[in-house]
Amino acid sequence: MRLITHSFPFTYKGETFYLVYHPYSNSLHSVDRKAYLVIKNKYEELSPQELADFSALSDAETKEIESEIAELESQGLIGVDVTFPYKKSDVVKALCLHVCHDCNLRCKYCFAKEGTYNTARDYMTEEVARAAIDFLIEKSGTRHNLEIDFFGGEPLMNMSVVKTAVEYGKTRAKEAGKELSFTMTTNAVLLNDENIEFLNREMDNVVISIDGREEVHNRVRTTKSGANAYGAILSAARKFRAVRGDKRYYIRGTFTAYNLDFAADVLALADAGFDQISVEPVVLPPDNPMAITSDKVGTVLKEYDKLAEAYIDRRANGKWFNFFHFMIDLESGPCIMKRLSGCSAGCGYLAVSPIGDIYPCHQFVGEEGYRIGNVLDGSFDPSIRETFSEITVNNKAKCENCFAKYYCSGGCVAASHYYEKDLFTPYGAGCEMMKKRLECSLGIYAVEKKYNEKR
Repeated sequence: MRLITHSFPFTYKGETFYLVYHPYSNSLHSVDRKAYLVIKNKYEELSPQELADFSALSDAETKEIESEIAELESQGLIGVDVTFPYKKSDVVKALCLHVCHDCNLRCKYCFAKEGTYNTARDYMTEEVARAAIDFLIEKSGTRHNLEIDFFGGEPLMNMSVVKTAVEYGKTRAKEAGKELSFTMTTNAVLLNDENIEFLNREMDNVVISIDGREEVHNRVRTTKSGANAYGAILSAARKFRAVRGDKRYYIRGTFTAYNLDFAADVLALADAGFDQISVEPVVLPPDNPMAITSDKVGTVLKEYDKLAEAYIDRRANGKWFNFFHFMIDLESGPCIMKRLSGCSAGCGYLAVSPIGDIYPCHQFVGEEGYRIGNVLDGSFDPSIRETFSEITVNNKAKCENCFAKYYCSGGCVAASHYYEKDLFTPYGAGCEMMKKRLECSLGIYAVEKKYNEKR
């Protein structure tokens, strides 16, 4: 029996919201405690206290609530078990270009091994960049909107090729009758006035890496010589934010076992003047002292609750900001194909190394057995893509009874590969955090909707 409804209480400033979430229709219901008990009893398991409270309800109360449930069921808004079919596609819609396998920082938790991905410190040439863009246009089929992500290492270390790729990409897209947007992820060390002007003009989105509070950042992110760079990075990021206006950007941090109180880092970034923030849990082997191991997950979940309350307060009182993991759109969220496949790594999304090798995503670059081909010689092995096309939430046994599966799409495939040794097994340490983030997101949505209705 699959989980078809998830009921949970969300408390904000002493007021409890009883929420019922239906994953299949992506609908959220705010109910009173009596309805919550009847609904949860029908679809889930009650706790001992909840069972006692449910037993105290009168037959009349229960029957009235059950009739309302039946009406919601008839509308497909609760309790309906659906399996969405997934349509395979060989269309490529996005490429991540590793314009250099080198970096001017030495982040202690870096999955990319100082930006090298266990390869040589190669820099992408203009020839490879052009060939990659030609490959994207060729493999995009009838897809109109395409994307190039500039990544590394540190992409600003190969800015001449970035500029060439942007100019060539715009020309090729126009010739092909397509729209091509560009994004970049940077550590901001080289984010000078010239680069700020270029990125602000040409990039549809810019991601800047900062880990929050100065002491947190400097503990795990230093220059090659071991020097602290937080001050210069923060200054450059603020300057970029000042010119960015309402264009897309966000500050992206990582929290580790060293700063399980990461809510303070999120709020520190908001206090620094940034209103689009993402702070992600590190993904590391359990023997690494920075890893978020199972014994630390409980602390992380409580911290998300703490952050959620502060988030609601700030957004309601003149200090508005977005936290990436609390953003949810129940009315017009991602299409069902996106909800089934997530980032579409290995299918719609591929990565190209500095020497032109093609991989399922940026985290697979350099990984033995996952090289799909090369943009220079035209080689392309469809068998690896065929494997990745099967990686949907429908085909992950551990996701079957999870209420969050259409929110996280089964999690990161690379994390599954590296830490579960199986592409179809979700990264265990991340599952509880993902479910908590969804509960917080839904709770925030309910509170803010109530608040806005009163205004």
